[in-house]
Amino acid sequence: MALATGTDRRSSMARTIWQSSVGKKTVMAVSGLVMLLYLVVHMFGNLKIFFGPGTFDGYAHWLRTVGEPFMHYEWTLWVIRVLLVAAVVAHAVSAYQLSRRDIRARPTGYVHRRARASYATRTMRWGGVILGLFVVWHLLDLTTGTVHSGGFQPGHPYQNVVDTFSTWYGDVIYIVAMLALGLHVQHGFWSAAQTLGVGSRSRDRALKVTANLLALVLTLGFVAVPVGVMTGLVS
Repeated sequence: MALATGTDRRSSMARTIWQSSVGKKTVMAVSGLVMLLYLVVHMFGNLKIFFGPGTFDGYAHWLRTVGEPFMHYEWTLWVIRVLLVAAVVAHAVSAYQLSRRDIRARPTGYVHRRARASYATRTMRWGGVILGLFVVWHLLDLTTGTVHSGGFQPGHPYQNVVDTFSTWYGDVIYIVAMLALGLHVQHGFWSAAQTLGVGSRSRDRALKVTANLLALVLTLGFVAVPVGVMTGLVS
């Protein structure tokens, strides 16, 4: 009975934290940082395409053999995928619920809303929608090959990437999504720091510079790949 009571209390406490705005913002901050870490690693991996098909395809194969022989083929990759999906779902659900709560708190809206919010803040919601749709397209294009423009070749990611960015719409979709990502990271990193209590008067300037640099580096790093294909550096 004592064990059940203790479990019930922990469960009740978890629900109370989740139902609070602070709890939801914390979930958003932590899940956002998890995705940010993945994006940094993913960007560096993408840049290997400039070293040729052997290096890029070899890197893609290595991702599927990480942890062998303890982990079977692709097991580590699937663990990462599951964690990322969990982070994305937690982030999206928290953002949606906080947005609905904010709308209910001020149903008439602010008269000078545009003057009170930065461009990045006002586009966070649509930026998230754009990124969500992009992730679906990206997976269908380069993971399953369902919407791939050319003849999708499993096990040949270099050629598949070149095929995608040899089309104007592939370039437009990717670049627009990366610009939205830059704005999302710029505002999101700053917000996460404030939510987790890292921000302070003495650190605010450094945090803002870090947020801007992260957004710039990620945007340029990801956009470099389609630009490389368009300019013939990658072919």
